Amino acid sequence: MNTHPGLIGKKLGNTQIFESDGNVTRVTVVEVGPCTVIGKRTVEKDGYSALVLGFGEKREKHVNKPTAGQFAKINQKVAKVLREFRLPAELVAKHEIGAVLKPSEIFEAGQFVDVCGQTRGRGFTGVMKRWNFRGSATATHGTHEYQRHGGAIGTNMTPGRTLPNLKMPGQYGNERVTIQNLKIARVMDEQGVLLIEGAVPGPKGGIVTVRGAVKKKNGGRKSAA
Repeated sequence: MNTHPGLIGKKLGNTQIFESDGNVTRVTVVEVGPCTVIGKRTVEKDGYSALVLGFGEKREKHVNKPTAGQFAKINQKVAKVLREFRLPAELVAKHEIGAVLKPSEIFEAGQFVDVCGQTRGRGFTGVMKRWNFRGSATATHGTHEYQRHGGAIGTNMTPGRTLPNLKMPGQYGNERVTIQNLKIARVMDEQGVLLIEGAVPGPKGGIVTVRGAVKKKNGGRKSAA
């Protein structure tokens, strides 16, 4: 489980930046601010430690009374998106409810991060688009209407049924995907923006979570946080 600090963000799109040596770096722009601490989970009360972060602001007419009451109790505006981040107890204790986290408090330039988001939905697709099948072996010798088919899906008398987990047509996309070990090109506190090298899952305007790389030492930072 990834227990490195992170933030909620919104994918704004892609662009490029010029480095000091003249090289061009392709980056994805992710707006990660402001993220507010909405709640805490402690080992004594909940059995684990975590921070509950809120991102954005929900319109008042879209908020029911119980939710509005919960946020009124902590004197915070109703967040549009809530995410829970599992963290060590000592990191949770550092932050108070209502604190606004800056990108530079969590990330640094050159750090490796894991970005998780919901991919773009592509609807019901065939096996060639969904699973990269190459299609029929031949379009001659009497083959009709089978150029884009998946081939046989069943067996003979035993077991006499279609086996589960076969690659078949179906819904493609609209699933939770994590891209690991992406490098942060720049951290821009004033704009509340991260520039991340490479592609980030989801469409423009999609909500993502960015946190330190689980497969890198110190969460991908150059030095211990």
